[in-house]
Amino acid sequence: MSLDHRIDYEVKERVAFIALNRPPVNAIDHPMIDAIHAALRRAEADREVRAVIITSALAGMFCGGMDLRMVADGDVHDLRAFVDKFYIETMNIQYAMTKPTIAVVNGPARGAGMTLSITSDMIYAADDIDLGYPEIDVGVIPAIHYVHLPRQIGRHKAFELLFGGKPISAQDAVSLGIINHAVPRAELIPRAFAMAQEFAAKSPMIMALGRRSFMRANDLDYRRNVENQVETLCNIFSTADGREGLVAFLEKRQPKWQS
Repeated sequence: MSLDHRIDYEVKERVAFIALNRPPVNAIDHPMIDAIHAALRRAEADREVRAVIITSALAGMFCGGMDLRMVADGDVHDLRAFVDKFYIETMNIQYAMTKPTIAVVNGPARGAGMTLSITSDMIYAADDIDLGYPEIDVGVIPAIHYVHLPRQIGRHKAFELLFGGKPISAQDAVSLGIINHAVPRAELIPRAFAMAQEFAAKSPMIMALGRRSFMRANDLDYRRNVENQVETLCNIFSTADGREGLVAFLEKRQPKWQS
């Protein structure tokens, strides 16, 4: 079943599958994130659903990041509306979920793809892919990850990944604690589904109360810090180098930094 032509939605044995389906790379724009939010809210409202899997319907690609054409063509107000929706609203929806969510990264994840993954409770990835934060090379920043990644792997390693821009293998991501499991591609969905079914077999009341308690215990000033990063990201979009990086990427050339 499709909620929107960009998203496939199916419930199987008390597990909701939300599959991104916007060829060629699942680039996230306003309608795409609206569809993702609608799918998450639908799964949360469905009493038969006990766990959620977020993955991609495209072979060989999880999510290539934000739709940079939308970013390059938009004005500051449009971009602010999108960033608020993508970062803040996605995080708030996940924060309020009473059901565990598992990201199943079945292809490369870049930028917004990494962001979508880390808002979930667990991450499974194919062992033949890489993941990364290339935003620095196109003149923007992976804002939410400035808050998230140092907490996961420590300040110094996080700085290397966020400011170096180089991808890492799924196996290295497991060893650093960025993702839970890297498994052979053929086993990816079955392994994640088995985990989701384990969650689904538990008391839905205790799961809901426990997840809410877990989220509160680990939130601290997390969301406020993310809001601060959103301000920085919006400021970057309005700089000459920020615009040049996006245009250069779209034109497939090296950026000519002006600062």
